Amino acid sequence: MSARIEVTPRVALIDVARAIQLSGFAPRAEVDVIARQRQHDGSEWESVNRFIADESGTVDLRTAAPVSGDYAGSGAQALGIVWSMRCVKEVAGADSIEPLQVDIDARDAHGATAHASFVQQIVAEGVTRREVREHGVVGTLFLPAAPGPHPAVVVLNGSGGGINEPRAALYAAHGIAALALGYFKAPGLPPAISRTPLEYFAQALDWLRQTVQPRNGFVALAGQSRGGELALLLGATYPERVSAVIGYVPSAVLHGTLRAGAVGEAPDAVAWTLDGHALPHVWNDNRHADWSAFRHPPAPGEPIRQAPAFVSALDDADAVARSRIAVERIAAPILLISGTDDGFWPSSRYADMIVDDLQRRGFTHPVEHLRYEGAGHSILFPHVPTTLVARPHPVAGVRITAGGTAAANAHANEASWPRVLDFIKTASGAA
Repeated sequence: MSARIEVTPRVALIDVARAIQLSGFAPRAEVDVIARQRQHDGSEWESVNRFIADESGTVDLRTAAPVSGDYAGSGAQALGIVWSMRCVKEVAGADSIEPLQVDIDARDAHGATAHASFVQQIVAEGVTRREVREHGVVGTLFLPAAPGPHPAVVVLNGSGGGINEPRAALYAAHGIAALALGYFKAPGLPPAISRTPLEYFAQALDWLRQTVQPRNGFVALAGQSRGGELALLLGATYPERVSAVIGYVPSAVLHGTLRAGAVGEAPDAVAWTLDGHALPHVWNDNRHADWSAFRHPPAPGEPIRQAPAFVSALDDADAVARSRIAVERIAAPILLISGTDDGFWPSSRYADMIVDDLQRRGFTHPVEHLRYEGAGHSILFPHVPTTLVARPHPVAGVRITAGGTAAANAHANEASWPRVLDFIKTASGAA
């Protein structure tokens, strides 16, 4: 029997696990498995892992752990060959919703070889995509294939700006209408986060509710990083408009523009305004803030790990009190997701602060904090490479580490995504 690789399913959404089985190799042979992917930004990824075939010459990646290679020591992982891919050609490009292909080659020392590939889709069959440039709202709306009404969610990017289409498309694949909303660094919008008016988001929330007529009027906010800070802030500012809040690696306090401000602007410049007035942030007149870690790498040539600077700002209790997000005003369930090794800012500590604050104030809505040990700042959806934790900031260009190990980041991606989907469906009554 000739060697072969079977992948099931071969074509499916990116968040669907695959069964990958190698057969036809020599009994008890060492089998090298090489996985490659070229992403749409031009970056190239590769993993190499060695397995021992069983007595029948078979390797099932769901149950076999590599004896050496890129995810050796992490145990059996159905898609370890994907998350352990190393970036062999890095390109700072934009996200895409086009399908991705993973190519797999396997060989043993006896000359047996096999090849297979599988496709990771972002957009499910029947999901519709609509660019939105109306009533002052800039974004992309994804609607599920099945007839509605559906719960709805607004997807907010972080300090890189832009429009997060992949995540919105995946929500739509699971029956949730999703507006990937731009608020800076997107067509027709400012290039920086500086002095972003909250009224823009109120307008977008109203537009979405009127346009899609969501199930039970349910519109959630889901934000990443600065978007997580923003989602909580909007829930507290417009409780009547927000049905649930999801904060991926969020903040408990407001911040300045940091690395996303206008050219030449100080990182403690104003990021958010309401009724034309600047909202105070934790760096304002902070007596203990130490910007050293924000500005300098821990050693020459290393990426910046800026989280210690944010920890130092929390030592000023008065500044924290002035800048805290009034989360008790949110009139809806809250889900927080964090990594304990977050290199950008202390998201786990922030999330704990939020939960403690709400408990003290007798918050009556459900609150949950998904805390992932050893994970960093880049918690996404499942089955993507997680090894490149240091990247140039999309606005500032400075190389920063998001923190976390590849294995912990992969686990956070895989474990959190179904919890998020369940949270939305339960909160909206669609479960």
